[in-house]
Amino acid sequence: MSSIEEKCVYIVAGSKPWNRRVFEEVINKLPGKWYFVSSPQELTLDSVKRINPRYIFFLHWSWKVPNEIINNYECVCFHMTDVPYGRGGSPLQNLIIRGHRHTKLTALRMTQDFDAGPVYLKKDLCLEGNAEEIYIRTAYLAAEMVKCIIKEQPEPVPQIGEPLVFKRRKPEESEIPELNSLQALYDFIRMLDAEGYPRAFIKCRGFLYEFSRAALYDGRIVADVTIRPLKDSDVS
Repeated sequence: MSSIEEKCVYIVAGSKPWNRRVFEEVINKLPGKWYFVSSPQELTLDSVKRINPRYIFFLHWSWKVPNEIINNYECVCFHMTDVPYGRGGSPLQNLIIRGHRHTKLTALRMTQDFDAGPVYLKKDLCLEGNAEEIYIRTAYLAAEMVKCIIKEQPEPVPQIGEPLVFKRRKPEESEIPELNSLQALYDFIRMLDAEGYPRAFIKCRGFLYEFSRAALYDGRIVADVTIRPLKDSDVS
């Protein structure tokens, strides 16, 4: 451990409960002084100036980061694709719906263009399990990458290749479409099964059926189903 590492100050931004858990369990024990923020109100230019971090790490962030922060501080985000393939929104869902079982978790420097910045490093990531399990696995892997970045301080390398950009999914796209296999249906349910995400659903005869905790075995799917009456505010 170098004296430089011990003296550095860092910010970790995360909007999900598992991000806070990984911060407390792992990241906060790394060398240096660490701050955690969970909302854009906590991540203003004034607050960042007061802390003056060496890096700002974004584990899972749902808001646009102001350009004055990106341009003046080294902001590192973790994107769940082997960029430039899969830039853009809803990477987990877009990967699973395309049949991917493995991917790369990429640490890249944030720029004004989403997911287009140079890359610090990439790590293999398994896409088995439901969405929340994958997000938790991703957070712990990101913590390992944070440790590597603060120790090695690698120079990020520009992306190479033609980008493929994913579109962010909308809540109404969680309605289960016509699918050609049980495996495809299982994948559709599990890719949406995480806190804060619109779960896979169907509408039938005035009721909304939402599916979670799916398991596929013996030629059938077993899942938890929540049923409630349809409301006017439900997605159309």
